[in-house]
Amino acid sequence: MSTDLSTLTAAAGEWEEMATRFHTMEERYEKGVHGVSLGDSWIGLSASAANARFTVTLKELQGAQKEARAVARVLRDAHRQLTDLRNRLKAIRDDAVKAGMRVSDQGAVAFDTGRLTQVEHTAYLHDPGFQQTAHTRANEWAEKLVEAVKALTDADDGVRLALDAAVLDSDPMDGTFNGFNRNPQENPYPSLEEAGKAANIPKDRSAVAQWWRDLDPVTRGILLRERGEELRGAGILDPRYRWKSPDSGSGPFDAEDPTPRDLWLHAQALGIATAGDVIGQTGASRNMLHYLRGTGATLDLDVDRMLADDSGFRSDIENDHVAVNQDSWRRQALAEFHGAGGDRTVVVPVESRTRHTNLVDDEWFRAVGAHAQNVSGYVTVVPDTHGGPPKVSLDYQVNVWDRYNWDPGKSTPFADGLISISDDDMGRLHKVGFAQEFDMKGSSSTHQHDLDSPTPPTTTPEDQGREGTRGDVSRGEEKNR
Repeated sequence: MSTDLSTLTAAAGEWEEMATRFHTMEERYEKGVHGVSLGDSWIGLSASAANARFTVTLKELQGAQKEARAVARVLRDAHRQLTDLRNRLKAIRDDAVKAGMRVSDQGAVAFDTGRLTQVEHTAYLHDPGFQQTAHTRANEWAEKLVEAVKALTDADDGVRLALDAAVLDSDPMDGTFNGFNRNPQENPYPSLEEAGKAANIPKDRSAVAQWWRDLDPVTRGILLRERGEELRGAGILDPRYRWKSPDSGSGPFDAEDPTPRDLWLHAQALGIATAGDVIGQTGASRNMLHYLRGTGATLDLDVDRMLADDSGFRSDIENDHVAVNQDSWRRQALAEFHGAGGDRTVVVPVESRTRHTNLVDDEWFRAVGAHAQNVSGYVTVVPDTHGGPPKVSLDYQVNVWDRYNWDPGKSTPFADGLISISDDDMGRLHKVGFAQEFDMKGSSSTHQHDLDSPTPPTTTPEDQGREGTRGDVSRGEEKNR
């Protein structure tokens, strides 16, 4: 906070002065050295060889001027942007103090009870609601300060990256090794803060989607062009929606003592799961086997196969998630595109409202049944190189969540009704520790839709094949995970 940022502009002035001096050296070198190899007084192989070497040196002097001016530009941008961000941080701190907070030099925020009157302080001490409200407000101001500090940190990192790029020899074939940068490029990002944010993708996948959404639309466009495959694999399409089981299922796990009948129920369930694989109920078989193993581990759903098998599920995705939102998503992305100047690619994250519904296909109804579903992805707007309308497209994945549990009072038929087992019996296996309920979730492969086309969206996964058995519970997960 107390750093003297004016040193940045002072340094920028010195770099600009350095560029001027390099220009003087260039003029003298071109006239007094390089020009000698061009005259009639020196000809032959030695003159040609000398001219090639002299030309490299001359261009290095020209490159030195460009590099010095590029460094000066970065330093002036750094001064302007860091000053703005620091002023923003100071303003947030001052506003927090005005709102009754105490802010330490390290940025810790607490409700300032010292500013309360005697009556207010007594009320504060005896009113838990008052204390909770004060604590909540302090946390809110602390979060604002953390965000402002992070913006400064990102910009500072962006300065470092911009300086590194300014002094990097951009042409290793120019006759020098690690020479001056003869072709420095402007920072492609909207700001130094964005440059820093773009370089710091989170290592934790759960944080990637929010990081992606916090970027500027232009920054996303640059990253998608340069590192699209890597970023998709890292999780930029992951949904923000956080699913929670709608009910408690069969209750606590392993809370009751088993009986001989429970052993018989477990054997019967295992037989049903095995038979299900034989008659083609592979999805239901796989999920029941996972339940009977009793690990409770989250199971990855094969959403691509669900899309391939269940036409009703595909129709839900196409109509209730993509078609219903595509016009508003397109308008939103075009607004960002024009707001950014209308000449740069922008990318806007989108996500449909999560719906709870049932699957229609018999196998997947038994395997999953009622579930939560949505789509998440991004809209890309690319300017036309000839000045025409921009191209707008949607990339998205289908997301599904469910809890594998059993509802008391129901029964589930298997093998076309030849076998039936009550949900109470299946749920009891969870209660006695012979099986364990678990969460299920999964995302499909990426699908594309042209938002400029009048053609309705179609979600058509590639053929998933049917190799293997449900004994291999990882089958079908390769594309999704």
